[in-house]
Amino acid sequence: VRQVSRFIGDLMNDQGAANLEDGLELLMPHGLELPAARGRLYFQTSTPKTHPKLLSEGSFADNEILSTALALQKTVEDSDIVLISKDINLRIKAAILSIPTEDYYNDRALDDVDLLYKGMTSEDDSFWERYPQVDSWNENGSTYYRIARIDGDSWYPNQCIAIGEGEGGIEGIVIEVSEKYSVIKLVTDYQTGKNNIWGIQARNREQNFAMNLLADPEIDFVTLLGIAGTGKTLLALAAGLSLTMDQKMYNEVIVTRATVSIGEDIGFLPGTEEEKMTPWMGALTDNIEVLTHSEEGGEWGRAATNDLLANRIKVRSMSFMRGRTFLNRYVIIDEAQNITPKQMKALLTRAGPGTKMICLGNVAQIDTPYLTETTSGLTFAVDRFKEWAHSAHITLQRGERSRLADFASEAL
Repeated sequence: VRQVSRFIGDLMNDQGAANLEDGLELLMPHGLELPAARGRLYFQTSTPKTHPKLLSEGSFADNEILSTALALQKTVEDSDIVLISKDINLRIKAAILSIPTEDYYNDRALDDVDLLYKGMTSEDDSFWERYPQVDSWNENGSTYYRIARIDGDSWYPNQCIAIGEGEGGIEGIVIEVSEKYSVIKLVTDYQTGKNNIWGIQARNREQNFAMNLLADPEIDFVTLLGIAGTGKTLLALAAGLSLTMDQKMYNEVIVTRATVSIGEDIGFLPGTEEEKMTPWMGALTDNIEVLTHSEEGGEWGRAATNDLLANRIKVRSMSFMRGRTFLNRYVIIDEAQNITPKQMKALLTRAGPGTKMICLGNVAQIDTPYLTETTSGLTFAVDRFKEWAHSAHITLQRGERSRLADFASEAL
């Protein structure tokens, strides 16, 4: 509200406006390379007299807005009067009064969440017929394909691609996209054989892609979407521990999440920042139990491992992130669907040199009443980062938690 007042004050000063009945010409501030705003900004300077019976009850503010729109329809006959509001109830009321309405779209990343980038594409065996120009080579133990581009292909950097099915099929990641060609690198197979990350193997194709993206040091930002039980937190945590404790690429793992509860709030929590975050981090402790569960070493071995992990995994509250800089950290932002675009920007700009950010979430499980699937910060992050060469995204499809969890996700 203060920013709006300052903006109006600047317009009044620039135009020398003594009163606002004639409106203010909309001018862009100096130095901004943006499309020029057009038209004039008018203010309601008198109480409208149009007041149908429908407006005798209910919200006074809503009725005042609707009365103004009706009055303008009669007095400004050469223009279309459109009421713009995010309040669905106000728009319904306006429709009853035959006032054209529109939603406010500028806070949406997409018109429909079904249009959201999935991060993976599947191709059948006709792929090789459509792309006849292919060069292949081996380098540092990995296989690469350079494919000449054709009209209509629209791959993004680090997009996952599965070509064919069965033993003859290949799985790769598009590591380079130029005007003339694309380069695909075959992924490491974490589904079969001895390959694993911190003892975890992939149970399906999407998880295999996710593990490759999480383990790649050239990718600074990874987003994982998926329904409950697809393994988002487990995969991110396993990769973080492997890169931190085995490969020494990061100093520690930092975990944070939006503190939005499913039901009623339980009130204030005692203790330090980390102790206050403990009830919110049940998913973290559950997954640490999975990662440290080993028959070797017994209870003493597990206790020692947990103590070691506690020193390398730090839980932080989102509330105190402003101004911080993370150097050589592996940061996991859990339940990111409950974060606004502004909060997402504040978190991602904390990254210093050598830091990797992982965002996890399920846009179908938004718990805050002020966000939708298309306005969530996680949706914005997936959509805005898809063309950046150092970011990657994958949508996990299959639940691997249990048959009960899978059925509940679908049936409920």
